[in-house]
Amino acid sequence: MGKAISRLLVLSDDQVRKIMLRHFFDRNCNATSIRGKQSGAAVSISVLRAELKASHGLTRQQVVSNLTYLLSQGWVEEKPVAKSFATPRGSIVPSVTTYYIITAAGIDKMGGPSEFMRDRFEGIRIQATGQNIITIGDGNQIEARFREIGEALANLADAVKASESLDDSAKLELVADINSMQDQLAKKKPNKGVLRSLWTGVETAAKAAGIVEAATKVKEFITSLM
Repeated sequence: MGKAISRLLVLSDDQVRKIMLRHFFDRNCNATSIRGKQSGAAVSISVLRAELKASHGLTRQQVVSNLTYLLSQGWVEEKPVAKSFATPRGSIVPSVTTYYIITAAGIDKMGGPSEFMRDRFEGIRIQATGQNIITIGDGNQIEARFREIGEALANLADAVKASESLDDSAKLELVADINSMQDQLAKKKPNKGVLRSLWTGVETAAKAAGIVEAATKVKEFITSLM
C-alpha cells in the first residue's frame, strides 16, 4: 500500500498517459481477439481500471481523466457494443458496453511510423488542382513554393521536441500548432489570420523556452504570408 501511494504522488499526468497508452499498445500486440477480458485488444473501463491499479497503482480518477485526454487527442478510441437482455417479466432491455482500443495513431506513437500510413491527400488528384505538393518533416505535405517556410517549421518542431525546458504536454501543444501552420501551407492561399494567430502563440512559447534561433528562422520566411 505504501509503494502504491508513493508512486501515485510522483506520477505526472504525462507519465500516467504514457503508462496507459503503453498498456493499450501491449494489449493490442498480445491480443488474440478484438474484445475479451484477458486477450482482447479492446477493453472495458472496469477492466482497464482494475489492470492499471494492479500494475501501476493508478486510481480511478487518474485513469478516467487521462483516458479522456487520450481520447480527445486520437490516441485511443471508443467502441460501443450494443446488446439487449430479457427481464423475468419478458421485457427487452437494451444495454451498451463501451470498449476502448488504441488507434493507428497511438500504435505509431508507441511503435514508430509504419510504411502503411495513408497519404493525407489520398483520393485527391493533385495534378487536377494545379498544385505541386511536396512532403517534408514528419510527413507534412505542403505546396512546393513554401518549401523554405515548411522546412523552417519542421526544424522548429524538432527543436521543440528536443527541448529540456518544456514538459511533454507543452511540447505536444506546440508541435500541434506548428503542424496546423503546415496544414495552411498545403493551400494555394494560406489563411493569413489563422497563420498569424498560430504563429503568435508558437513564437512566444518557443522564445520563452530558449528556442530562439529556430523561431527566428521561421519568422524570416513567414512574415511575408501574414
